[in-house]
Amino acid sequence: MHFTAVFARISLLCCLLFLVSCGEQEDYPKLAFEEVAIIPEPKSIEAVEAQFIWPAELSYFADSFAEEVTPFMESYFGLNSSFTVQRASNSDAAQLKIISDNTLEDEHYKLQIDNEKINIYAKDVAGAFYGLQSLRQLLPAAFEADQVLDYEQFALPGLSIEDGPVFQHRGMHLDVSRHFFEVDAVKRYLDVMAMLKMNRFHWHLTDDQGWRIEIKKYPKLTEHGGYRSETLIGHYNDQPQKFDGKRYGGFYTQEQIKEVVAYAQSLSIEVIPEIEMPGHAQAAISAYPELGCTGESIDVATKWGVFEDIFCPTPETFEFLFGVLDEVIALFPGEYIHIGGDEAPKARWKSSEFCQELIREQNLKDEHELQSFFVSEIAGYLNSKGKKLLGWDEILEGGLDPTATVMSWRGVEGGIAAAKSGNGVIMSPTSHAYFDYYQDDSEDQPLAIGGFLPLEKVYSFDPIPSELNSKQAQLILGAQGNVWTEYMTSEKKMQYMAYPRTMAMAEVVWSGAKEDSEQSYPDFLRRLKPLLNRLDVMDRSYYNPLQKITSEINKEDNLRISLNGPLPDQKIQYRWSNEQAWIDYTEPIMVERSAILEARFEGQADADLVNFRQDFTLHKGINATIKLDKKPHPAYNSGGVAALNNGVYGSKNRHGDKEWLGFWGDDLRVDIRFETPVKLNSLKLGFYHAPGQWIYAPTKSQIRATLADGRAYNTTAMIKKDSLSNVANEVFGMPEEMITRIRIDIPNYGIIPEGKQGAGNKAWTFLDEIVMQ
Repeated sequence: MHFTAVFARISLLCCLLFLVSCGEQEDYPKLAFEEVAIIPEPKSIEAVEAQFIWPAELSYFADSFAEEVTPFMESYFGLNSSFTVQRASNSDAAQLKIISDNTLEDEHYKLQIDNEKINIYAKDVAGAFYGLQSLRQLLPAAFEADQVLDYEQFALPGLSIEDGPVFQHRGMHLDVSRHFFEVDAVKRYLDVMAMLKMNRFHWHLTDDQGWRIEIKKYPKLTEHGGYRSETLIGHYNDQPQKFDGKRYGGFYTQEQIKEVVAYAQSLSIEVIPEIEMPGHAQAAISAYPELGCTGESIDVATKWGVFEDIFCPTPETFEFLFGVLDEVIALFPGEYIHIGGDEAPKARWKSSEFCQELIREQNLKDEHELQSFFVSEIAGYLNSKGKKLLGWDEILEGGLDPTATVMSWRGVEGGIAAAKSGNGVIMSPTSHAYFDYYQDDSEDQPLAIGGFLPLEKVYSFDPIPSELNSKQAQLILGAQGNVWTEYMTSEKKMQYMAYPRTMAMAEVVWSGAKEDSEQSYPDFLRRLKPLLNRLDVMDRSYYNPLQKITSEINKEDNLRISLNGPLPDQKIQYRWSNEQAWIDYTEPIMVERSAILEARFEGQADADLVNFRQDFTLHKGINATIKLDKKPHPAYNSGGVAALNNGVYGSKNRHGDKEWLGFWGDDLRVDIRFETPVKLNSLKLGFYHAPGQWIYAPTKSQIRATLADGRAYNTTAMIKKDSLSNVANEVFGMPEEMITRIRIDIPNYGIIPEGKQGAGNKAWTFLDEIVMQ
């Protein structure tokens, strides 16, 4: 953010101080320039020596190009009955003006506030709308609802903003197949997107667990495929799995689809529908069994995951899909149709005589090239209708259609490959964009699919990989956050998982990646605070990162813990377990025994609220040197190798926090060295084990210890699964002699077998604290 000269800021402060000190009664809100907080951050914002007094009735005027934004102005500014807007007959009579400026780029705007007026300059409707959204965030939060106010005017500081987006695709996704959300809930989701200047809504309408869009040519898709007989209770990895026994479902009529699309258009948002194919099609095949390769009747899926029944690439299936797409195309005027293309097991195609004959006829190598053939047929049909195909990165397998755009989710590698081949790319990797992952590593968080994606990591995302040259980088169209709803049974839960991570993604795609996200993150939190207050007035649920205390562990001499609050000047107090007195935190805390450390903010409203809790386990390996022969995957390496002996266990019910290191498909060797020989009774390894998430603990590992006299000690241990969590432990008995070095060989599980989630992919290994006693 760029500011004017110091003189201008001092002049503004003096002006405000003068107004406050004069004899008039000024009991209305006054926003100071230093309090301006807009998300996403504008390109530039400068102070102007002025103050605009917003009256109870404001007059406005919009040039003809911006006529489409006037309904939003009148509905939003008229939402609070204490303040209204009135359209002026001409520009000169207006206090708020939207003015055409063809020198600006598409979606760009200028916002200027002085003593007399507020001017928004733009070239197009989107730019004018985004200027209004920045103005919106300067207004009292009470404007978001019809609240009774005790003031009839308020003051805005003079300022000048010049702004525009870095990326053209600024998206959020919502899955309504796993759990269904009514039209009004979808509109509320769009409202927040609009406030954040996001312009693409990816609507996931079909999947194994439910078909949610009315297709008049095929009524059984919703009559039958829109409902499942029951739903999984608890987590997919829980054993035995349990179900609620209640019929569940719903769908949108075509009139409701039109209503949502029109509402999105009024907010400068394009809706991208997703119709899954060839995989994630069990609901459709349940309605029309002839679409599958077996022709057998199957149920709409009642649990989550990946299923083997996928569309069979017969002429009849393509005729069906073309008929579906015809109706979808008629409902969605945007440029893209998303066809999924992900997680399509090939077992049914491998055993199908028709599919094998088709592979031979088309001179294809295998089932992966058959999927590429499938995607190309759909792409060709969409292109003939003036649409572009968008698909998950699996559409790369077997060859990529040159007209397709890739949405990279299994990391950024698919996006890199697509950009290098000349295809457009939208980045949406699990590492930074999956908002169904846990956002807090405390145990009180609501059930989620797994993983760990805190707000700060979303904020640090750079959609443009360093591997791309400048020409290839131009093919990165943008990014989006994904909200998959397997474990989001209500709108409030969905909102809690989406916000405020949506705000961080909005800043990434509008303002671009930060040169130093760690340094700029505190200012983002400062700007987030009033926006969360706005969400309160809007009656939205959200996770509050401003109540979170984080820690850093240092092992240079003894084990020491640093505590940090999200905002400056937040004073922290701490105590150890079984101690009642709170101690003011002033310097890093030494860990002298195995115990639980608790911390809170001094003076917070709820004195019983504990904002931080961490269990520390001191063991003899804390000061050992550990080296790995393979680097952890970048998405699961936030704690680094130091996480393996820092006295802290990873969560028993989620992977991906900074205590778990993840390795994808690699055998691993761990080398541990002791500066001073130690005597050990045991060594314990902890592995995450969640086959539903492609994560497998090894069946066994091997140890080779070097004793102080040079002899070797070898042993093997089998894993022991914790029935109450997703953790598998291996405990090795040690010789109780002095040891100088330990080598641990950990074999990867290998390729995930058919019939399992992620079949055909490499399995993940997740390693936790190595405890040496």
